[in-house]
Amino acid sequence: MNKNLISKFFLFFLIIAVIYACYLLFKPFLIEIIAATILVSIFYRPYEWLVCKFRGRKKIAALLMCLLVILIIIIPLVNLIIYTAQQSVIAYSEIIDFTNKNNLDQIIKNSVLEKMSLLNINSESLKTFMVDIAKKFSNWLVVGATSLVKGTTNFIISLIIIIFTMFFFFVDGKKIIEKIMIWTPLENKYDRKIFKKFRDISFVAIISTFVTAIAQGIIGAVGFFIIGLPVFFPGLFMAFFSLLPYIGPVLIWLPVGIYLLIAGQIWQGIFLLTWGGLIVSMIDNLIRAYIIKGKAQVHPIFIIFSILGGISLFGFWGIIFGPLIISLAATVMNIYETEYK
Repeated sequence: MNKNLISKFFLFFLIIAVIYACYLLFKPFLIEIIAATILVSIFYRPYEWLVCKFRGRKKIAALLMCLLVILIIIIPLVNLIIYTAQQSVIAYSEIIDFTNKNNLDQIIKNSVLEKMSLLNINSESLKTFMVDIAKKFSNWLVVGATSLVKGTTNFIISLIIIIFTMFFFFVDGKKIIEKIMIWTPLENKYDRKIFKKFRDISFVAIISTFVTAIAQGIIGAVGFFIIGLPVFFPGLFMAFFSLLPYIGPVLIWLPVGIYLLIAGQIWQGIFLLTWGGLIVSMIDNLIRAYIIKGKAQVHPIFIIFSILGGISLFGFWGIIFGPLIISLAATVMNIYETEYK
C-alpha cells in the first residue's frame, strides 16, 4: 500500500481518537460551554460596540458584557427559582391552616363533592387528601428549585464556568471561528452559513421564551378575569413561572381551580381548569414554533418535538438546544442537497 495513503489513514484515525479524547475531557462541561457560546453569539454585536467605545480594549468590553448578562438574565432567573421554593413552602403552610380552621363538612355540602356520593368523601378524608397533595406538590417544587440553587454547589459552579467561558469567547471568539473554518473541510461560505444559523436560532429561541412567558401570563390573566378573580398578580406569576420547564403556569391555575371546585364555585372551577389545561398550557410550544420556524426553516411540528425533547434531555437549556439542533440538522442537509443533488 502507498506510504502516503497509509499516512493519511493514520492521521485520520489519530484525529478521530484525539477528538473523542477531547469530547471525554469536555463532556462534564458541554452544557456550560454550549450555553456560553449561545449567549456570546447573541450579545456579540453589543460587545463589538463596547470595543469601539473603549478603543479596542477587548477585555474591558468582555468583562462589562459578562456583568450585563449576569444582571439581566442570571440574577433574575436565580431569584425566580428561590422565590418558587419559598412560595411552595408558604402554600403548603396555608393549606394546612385552611384545613384546620375551616369546617370541611360544610364546604363539601356546598360543593360539587356532595354530589359524588360514590366517592364517600368526608371532612377527614378531604383533609388527608389536601395535606398529602400539598406536601407532595411543595416537596416537588422545593426539591426542584433547591437542586438548582440552594442545594447546589453544582449550579453555582456551572454559572461561574458559563461566565468564565463567555469572557474568553468574547475576547477570542473570532479567532476560534477562523480556526474552526480552517479545520473543517467545508467551503467557507457553508461554514459561515452554519455559524449564522447558530446565532439566529439562539437569538429567536431566547426571544420566543420571553414572548411565550408574556403571552401565557396575559392569556392566563384573561381566564381569571372571565371568572371574576383578580388578574394582575396571577398573570404576573404565570408569566414568571412559564420560564421554568416542568413547572410553568400550572403552579397558579391548577390549585386555584381545585379550590374553586371545593368551595362550591363549580362553573368557575371547571372553566379555569379547562382554560389552563387546554389553552394556557398548550399555547407555549405553538408560540415558540411559530416564532422559530421562520429562521429555522423547519416544519413547526418538528420544532415542537425538538423543544419537548430538548427539555427532556437538557432541562431549562433544552428550550434553546432543541430547536438549535434540529435547525442545524436542516442546514447541514441543505448543504448536502446543494453539493450533491
